[in-house]
Amino acid sequence: MSQNPLENNRVYLCGKVVTPLNFSHESFGEKFFTFKLEVPRLSQQKDILIVTVSNRLLINVNLEEGSLAEVLGQFRSYNNPSNVGNRLILTVFARDIKNVESIDPSKNINEIFLNGYVCKKPQYRTTPLGREITDILLAVNRLYGKSDYIPCIAWGRNARFAITFQIGDNIKIWGRVQSRDYQKKLEDGRVEIRTAYEVSIFKLERVEKSENVS
Repeated sequence: MSQNPLENNRVYLCGKVVTPLNFSHESFGEKFFTFKLEVPRLSQQKDILIVTVSNRLLINVNLEEGSLAEVLGQFRSYNNPSNVGNRLILTVFARDIKNVESIDPSKNINEIFLNGYVCKKPQYRTTPLGREITDILLAVNRLYGKSDYIPCIAWGRNARFAITFQIGDNIKIWGRVQSRDYQKKLEDGRVEIRTAYEVSIFKLERVEKSENVS
């Protein structure tokens, strides 16, 4: 296999910190914290994304609310142990983070590249306005035999191409990480506003089997 677990999942974000640091967990003496980063779009909308960061990266970095930060990392998924809300917790796991002086939404401030495997039959649908969408669940290999399960959305021509994919196909995706609020009707009849995190695809391609042979 030619895949490198450190290279098949790459995220770059630049945005504004909008929540305080919150302790997440500790692993082998290393403490991890989460915060939310607001990343603007050209459309004037904003994506509010969860970032997980190690205390080892917090030296000389200001992550107070209102500060501006640039993040390099990976988009990761974890099972939700509480069983409340989404089954998967999706977060940008920071490998490097630093402060910046300004944000220019006209530049690429929200980019992701994924190289993984289709693990669920792609679902094609159309919106009430006639936009074509295909939902893809991508399994992306991580170090130590683990995988991240990343929901992705293809639009238009890419949506029509994506419905040709089969479970197990190796595909590459370029796009951006987005947040999307939706309404969830609970068993007691109440309606709850939840947030979905996913990859909006700009470009995708199927990897031919010959490319996976080293």
